[in-house]
Amino acid sequence: SVIMGPCAGGAVYSPALTDFIFMVEKSSYMFITGPDVIKTVTHEEVTKEELGGASAHAEKSGICHYKAKDDKSCLDAVRKLLSFLPENNKTYPEFTESADPVDRINDSIADLVPENPNKPYDMRVLIQDIVDDNDFFEIHKDYAENMLVGFARMGGRSVGIVANQPNV
Repeated sequence: SVIMGPCAGGAVYSPALTDFIFMVEKSSYMFITGPDVIKTVTHEEVTKEELGGASAHAEKSGICHYKAKDDKSCLDAVRKLLSFLPENNKTYPEFTESADPVDRINDSIADLVPENPNKPYDMRVLIQDIVDDNDFFEIHKDYAENMLVGFARMGGRSVGIVANQPNV
């Protein structure tokens, strides 16, 4: 689902059941009951953004998988996500050539992970170092920051990545 504007009431249930939700900052809203009803019932004042904006759903509820700054970057991100997925259940994701040799040596990995297991390090650096063209498409970036979830390519093939983030 791509929400590039408001979605309220019963219509909110449909996007909440989809696999991926992309929202645009300061223009996308999802809530069952809006700020006016909340003010009438609870006498609490809340903005649309606080109640169900892109940041609220990307950072707090986790419903939003990708938060974009504007409509164009939102649609670009949707296109990028679709490039990692097959067209249907009977095909495979498209193979994509990479400038990175499959058998390249990644010397920086040895220095990235510290010997002391209590010392934090940034797993994004490791992921970007081993995937094709340093391209890691992260989803849920602002939610549960101790985990990294996203898509990349390795040897031209699409892969899903789920990793702990020791830096958080």
